Amino acid sequence: MKTLVTWAIVIAIIVLVWTKALPWWKEHHGAPATETSAAETCVTAAAAAGDMWGSGVGRFANPPYDLAGWDGFRSRVEREARRAQDRCLCGDQTCNTANKAMADLRGLIAEMDSSLRSGSPPPSDLVQRQEAIDNAINSAREMAQKQ
Repeated sequence: MKTLVTWAIVIAIIVLVWTKALPWWKEHHGAPATETSAAETCVTAAAAAGDMWGSGVGRFANPPYDLAGWDGFRSRVEREARRAQDRCLCGDQTCNTANKAMADLRGLIAEMDSSLRSGSPPPSDLVQRQEAIDNAINSAREMAQKQ
């Protein structure tokens, strides 16, 4: 009888550990429940760079140009765009679309930098190019959500 009670207690402890302690341990110390895909990480980084550019470039659309302010802004956006491109190397269509958008953004930044430093106005197609970049990022975002 004593061994039967001992076995019942051991089995109860095993069941308790299996049903309560193990799920608790996994929740608090295990891997995250959902892993972010490479494409989602890429698109998130590209969107951050695009948003940073879109929210700040207007300050430099009209003279007089604040070149010190431009230098800081340009370097922050360049860093974000480069970071996004580094994250967009997964090789699928989503990453390729976002990577191209970041290459276009970096080209636009370089052209804008050249214009401001020479004292000439920003590129006349600035808004259209920015819109094309935003559309490419949105397209990449839609592709990532379908994966």
